[in-house]
Amino acid sequence: MVDDAILVRRCRDGDSIAVERLIIKYQDRIFNVILRICGNKDDAAELTQETFVKFIENIGSFAGRSAIYTWLYRIGVNLTLNYCKRRAKLPMLSLDAAARAEAGEGATRLKAFFADKDGLDPAVVAQDREIGEIVMQSLGKLDDDHRAVLVLRDIEGMAYAEIADTLDVRLGTVKSRLSRARGNLKEILDMVL
Repeated sequence: MVDDAILVRRCRDGDSIAVERLIIKYQDRIFNVILRICGNKDDAAELTQETFVKFIENIGSFAGRSAIYTWLYRIGVNLTLNYCKRRAKLPMLSLDAAARAEAGEGATRLKAFFADKDGLDPAVVAQDREIGEIVMQSLGKLDDDHRAVLVLRDIEGMAYAEIADTLDVRLGTVKSRLSRARGNLKEILDMVL
């Protein structure tokens, strides 16, 4: 497998195969993050495409101070947050109950909602979907910035420093937004469940 740094270097040199390989490598992850922030598959597909267009247009300005996927996440998340603000769209796809996050199991349970469900008991899958729908609706009530931090940390498993780099905010801001987001989500879910 070719290292991302080599692919980026080849992209800068105009190698369309390297561009294609990076897009294929990261398109699903970028799409899923965008989908969880905007909540609409068609919008997510369009925003994902726009993310990669910007990537291609701006690859020459990528300084390499962060990983290429962090840079792609930054482009995608910023495009999505701007889109949500313009369209005043708040719905988003599900996260796990934030109450468990403080106990240390939140991120693990949260990722379970997005894991492959093949081979599981259909009743368990149906229950997870129902809970997911409730949480999805609850997330629509969160601030865009809080949703973005929750998605990046609790679903994508990004480190705090990576989130700060992706969102172009301070590390303390990431931590406080995440804490507030989890607390707000917990309050919303407590009223619903």
